[in-house]
Amino acid sequence: MMADTHGMHHPNSPLIASALVWFRRDLRADDQAALFHALKSARQVWCVFIFDPAILDPLPRADRRVEFIRDSLVDLDDQLRSLGIAHGVAGVGLIVRHGDVQVELPALAAQLDVQAVYANHDDEPGALARDARVRGKLAEAGVVLHTSKDHVVFERDEVLTASASPYSVFTPYKNAWLRKLEPYFVKPYPVARHAGALAALHADQPIGVPTLAQIGFEPTNLHQLKLPTGSTGARELLADFLDRIDDYAAARDFPAVKGPSYLSTHLRFGTVSIRRLAREAWQRMQAGSRGAEVWLSELIWRDFYHQILFHHPRVVGHAFKPAYDAIAWAHGKHADALFAAWAEGRTGYPLVDAAMLQLLQTGYMHNRLRMVVASFLTKDLGLDWRRGEAWFATHLNDFDLAANNGGWQWAASTGCDAQPYFRIFNPVSQSERFDPEGKFIRRYLPQLAGLPNKLIHAPWLARPIDLLAAGITLDQQYPRPVVAHDEARERTLARYAVVKSG
Repeated sequence: MMADTHGMHHPNSPLIASALVWFRRDLRADDQAALFHALKSARQVWCVFIFDPAILDPLPRADRRVEFIRDSLVDLDDQLRSLGIAHGVAGVGLIVRHGDVQVELPALAAQLDVQAVYANHDDEPGALARDARVRGKLAEAGVVLHTSKDHVVFERDEVLTASASPYSVFTPYKNAWLRKLEPYFVKPYPVARHAGALAALHADQPIGVPTLAQIGFEPTNLHQLKLPTGSTGARELLADFLDRIDDYAAARDFPAVKGPSYLSTHLRFGTVSIRRLAREAWQRMQAGSRGAEVWLSELIWRDFYHQILFHHPRVVGHAFKPAYDAIAWAHGKHADALFAAWAEGRTGYPLVDAAMLQLLQTGYMHNRLRMVVASFLTKDLGLDWRRGEAWFATHLNDFDLAANNGGWQWAASTGCDAQPYFRIFNPVSQSERFDPEGKFIRRYLPQLAGLPNKLIHAPWLARPIDLLAAGITLDQQYPRPVVAHDEARERTLARYAVVKSG
């Protein structure tokens, strides 16, 4: 149910005087669970976002995600102001603080004299630990922390097997998820109806969202990319995708084609409601759209990985299947050199390199390519999946611990419902199949543009005359392969032999 797990205001209980909504990965005013519950429960409601150095300090100073969040907060501030004005309340806005959340949040709660703080669940192990500490600090001051489900359609223990245990295989989970789904679970929270409880900012509150420089960050190329920010940006992308959703099943695997929704970063930071997306997909699926059905399945994978992380926090740093922790991954100087070649797009396999360059230049990588490069790192190069997981965590705009860990463990065959270890993507046949005309490769490896489509997937197999005609000398304009796929495949089968019985 959409109810709060920590006790919620009931229609008959008296309103509290005031409350504070703590925004985290839910940066929108529309259909926002915590905001809705606060507005229904209190006479006066303020809203806060806290830039926490514990999260920000380890990041590079130019980080597209920080810029995305910052710009989305400007959009959220506008949404709150507009909601206030529509209800005759001037001076509503978002309070933004920069500091240790365990200090800043209780201090603000005391300053505003609120009785309760409302937030939405974040089931990452680090976030749960932080929330427990914050709950304790608030409780010492007599302030209650209420949290609600908002980030997924079904969470925690909502979809369980007949024996009341969490699913570890996707298809039965998906079937149970679809059986449980009914309009109630994807109904929007009517925030606007209760927005009259929004309170004006105090005169001593700094107005507006700080600049990137004020929080110690530099601008990135975010605005040159086709990734609009905030709920406004999410609406644009969704409208565009709904025009092409029927083609999603056919188009989604081809990186040179506009197939995906491109909403993953918006889902990650909650600038769009998962209920809205699931509702749109479900309605279209019921009307017979195969594309909508496949896209809904992707949204269900997202719920699946979030409940895996909640029930099995050990997947952070360990294989979901413990036997796979016994695999001896390559390490040492040569392994480090192979990792650098992978990370920098210098493996000699054009589709892999183009994908890695797309990630470095844009912070995005097409989903099919995520599988290809993850398989290549673990099964061609024999490197630990955790190294790739960490690289993605640093560079992906849409980095989400649950999905990133789930995806990497799927590719490495260490995870729940993963592909079997002997299924090893061939990077050349993947390239020929999903980028047949080499369009995607040419976009990120223009030095290969002169090669005909037939040869662009494996330049080392081209005849000298073809390379000459394309202006390519191997090891100068483009490297030879760092490994031979067939030999690497044999090494991988041997490496995974330790878990054959697992």
